[in-house]
Amino acid sequence: MKKIVFSSTLILALFSLFIVTPVTATAKTVTLKYSNFFPPTHIQSKLAESWCKEVEKRTDGRIKIEYYPGGSLLKGKQTYDGVADGIADIGFSVLAYSRGRFPVMGALDLPFGYPSGVVATRVANEVYDTFKPKEFNDTKLMYLHAHGPGFIHTRDKKITKLEDLKGLRIRSTGMSAEMVKALGATPVAMGMSDSYQSLQKGVVDGSAYPLEANKGWKLGEVTEYVACSYATAYTTTFFVTMNKDKWASLDKKDQQTITEINKEWSLKHGKAWDSSDLAGFAFYMKQGNTAVGLDAKEVERWKAAVAPVIDKYADGLDKKNIDGKAVVKAIREALK
Repeated sequence: MKKIVFSSTLILALFSLFIVTPVTATAKTVTLKYSNFFPPTHIQSKLAESWCKEVEKRTDGRIKIEYYPGGSLLKGKQTYDGVADGIADIGFSVLAYSRGRFPVMGALDLPFGYPSGVVATRVANEVYDTFKPKEFNDTKLMYLHAHGPGFIHTRDKKITKLEDLKGLRIRSTGMSAEMVKALGATPVAMGMSDSYQSLQKGVVDGSAYPLEANKGWKLGEVTEYVACSYATAYTTTFFVTMNKDKWASLDKKDQQTITEINKEWSLKHGKAWDSSDLAGFAFYMKQGNTAVGLDAKEVERWKAAVAPVIDKYADGLDKKNIDGKAVVKAIREALK
């Protein structure tokens, strides 16, 4: 009988066949690009950035987000289309920059007399949940939020009655432009990023914006008066939305996590609008500026002046086969 002798090399080779190399499972990481036109120092921009970090944290790093503030990836007016086309995966912008594109949700920006950012934000999300308008169907809406009462600020003219507004050029966007026109002034379409220089140089005589912008955008440095007409205060509705295909590619568990974060952050934005309104007002008064309250009779005149703007918008929705009266009624009821 032959004796078979195995060399040490052969033994090692045979042994290696039975060794199972441990495989470390690595979760797939998705990187998303988030575009925002607000400057990085603005509280709303900081909140957007904190949303990004919260998503990374609560998805255990499966989703990472590259944040582009200050319009460094997409300008405000380009944001919605940029997200739909995939230039950015997530975008934060304002409905007013795409006037007419969001007929149902655009009604929110009418001068209904918004008392605060928290209220305006809740109304915006409630109206969206009620009507689920198709106007957002080419992206996946994350959430909406809206600023506190929007007033007319002026460079050097004190406004106490409607006649004082006649002939003034007031920077405004979206539906606030219709309000400005109804009050007797001339609306001038312009983004927030161009407002400071335009006010400083006298290109416009004033601007419509919430109190927070006096500090957040430093506009309190170039205006002297604000007419605080709460009864006709408008809001501006902001959106955070995601590319549909990118959303669909995410794990269902991560989608649920993001949905939960969205609910939390929507309210955070509303509260931030209110806290920044207070800070903006304090900043404004420190500049030696003047806040003007209207008397009761004048308030009623302003309400009567803007009422046709709301009615006209509702009629316009009817022509688009949207129940305009139902939309207006839903906003008013939510405000209560």
